[in-house]
Formats: sequence, structure tokens, C-alpha cells
Amino acid sequence: MRDMVDTEHQDQLTFRKPEAEDGSDIWALIRACKPLDENSMYCNLIQCDHFADTCILAEQNGVPVGWISGYILPDAPDTLFVWQIAVSQDARGVGLGGQMLDRLLSRDDMAGVLHLKTTITSDNDASWGLFRSLADRHNGILTDEPHFKKDDHFDGEHATEHMVTIRFPAPVARAA
Repeated sequence: MRDMVDTEHQDQLTFRKPEAEDGSDIWALIRACKPLDENSMYCNLIQCDHFADTCILAEQNGVPVGWISGYILPDAPDTLFVWQIAVSQDARGVGLGGQMLDRLLSRDDMAGVLHLKTTITSDNDASWGLFRSLADRHNGILTDEPHFKKDDHFDGEHATEHMVTIRFPAPVARAA
């Protein structure tokens, strides 16, 4: 199945806002993307229903292969917080995460977004690379600092999450 998502077949990839009916499929995608934290199916349903404008679903021939959940911070309407990114094993290695971020940020719904925040553990090289690349593509400035700390917030059960902030000089331009 890997060749279904290669650059030769990218015209078969679609990107869209999720709908409530996508919740269970997204939940299954996340569960298949170890070691992502699994939320409840209800959480994913709420994301699809209440936060569709700040989430994106990528499909290959109608099958979910990529997902980003996010929301606008209540006290910072110019800031998108990216909660989770999932890319199916079959869709990895072709830049799908970056494509989803670019498409999400270039929506009319994101016209006022000048900052992106997310949390990443220090050992998650793939996520660091994805967000550094995003900052580079859009002339953003990336900073980070420890935020949710292993001992203070996770009772020693989870690695420290660094708050990553990207400041964009202007809203991301709409994709052509």
C-alpha cells in the first residue's frame, strides 16, 4: 500500500475539514500510529464536530491517512495550538505532515493566525524536524522551553513536553 501515497499518486490525496461522522475513523488512525497518545473516541468526535475549522483530515482514496487536531487559544486569537498530528504508516515519508500544516494554516479560517504552538518531547526527532521545516518555509521564528515537566506534571510517567512556538511574520498565504 505504500506506493498509494507516493508523489506519483498525490492527485489521489484529498484534504478537508473533518465532519462528526469521521470521529471513529480518526480515532482508529490515531490508535494505529504508535506511540501517539490515544484519546477517547468521544474526544475525536468532539474535535471533528466542534473544532473542524482548526483540524484537517487527509484521505487517500477516501481512507484517512493523516490528521491534525488543533484549536485557537481562547486568550490568544492569533495563536493556533496543534494538539496532535497522525500520519498512517502507509503515508509516511512523502511530507504529508508538512502538507497538512501548510493547508491548514492557509485556510481563510486561519487568516488571523500569526503564532503556532505545540508541545514536543526532546526525543521526538520527527516532530522537531516537521516544525523546524514549517518555520523555515514560512520565515517563522521557532523557540521552545520546557512546559509540562516530567516530575511536576506527569508524576515521572512521561517525558517533559517542550512548548514550541513559531512566530510567523504574516499569516500563511493561501495555497495556489
